[in-house]
Amino acid sequence: MHKKQFVVLGMGKFGRSVAMTLAECGCEVLAIDDDEELINDVADHVTYAVRADVTDPDALKSLGISNFDGAIIGMGESLEASVLATILVKEMGVPYVLAKAQTEIHAKILKKVGADKIVFPEKETGIRIANNLMMNNLFDAIELSAVYSMMELEAFPEWYGKTLKELDLRAVYRINVIGIKKHDNLNINPEPDEVIAEDDILIIIGENEVLDELASKI
Repeated sequence: MHKKQFVVLGMGKFGRSVAMTLAECGCEVLAIDDDEELINDVADHVTYAVRADVTDPDALKSLGISNFDGAIIGMGESLEASVLATILVKEMGVPYVLAKAQTEIHAKILKKVGADKIVFPEKETGIRIANNLMMNNLFDAIELSAVYSMMELEAFPEWYGKTLKELDLRAVYRINVIGIKKHDNLNINPEPDEVIAEDDILIIIGENEVLDELASKI
């Protein structure tokens, strides 16, 4: 399986939390900030840590930003810096950009310039966001309540060739399988004797903490 690569721009509390959690989950992480002390603090916890101006297009190009699966714009305190960084990484071809915003107006501007997802640090933690990024194809969980969410989960190899009844995922993981994607076909409410195959995507509902744990294993 392809090891996902993320670049995190801005090593404040939020950016550092996301960067370190992604690294702990096995991703390759490039951390960037113009503060040498912040870079030194995170250097031992990520794949690469570089001191650079996140609004300098030449600096970002030299770091090969276009090759990354996703970018996290973590410096929400500076509207100008976060907007410019978002524009630059999108222009360089990064397919998925998550940006931190401080206000609704800030969020609207970031959306206008290409951010794929906006987060508010007072509402979401860096660790939870990092786990969402780890989900297959950068799929974001749909929150049904403060406790439960629905998400897509790529079947684990140890599940191949077994039926839903044999796996008993409700008892083992406290999740309910409400659908299975097999290539372009979607089977809603699959039967207990449905056999899980390689490349199957399960649509599941469960407690947020449980889903985060499963996503971190992908």
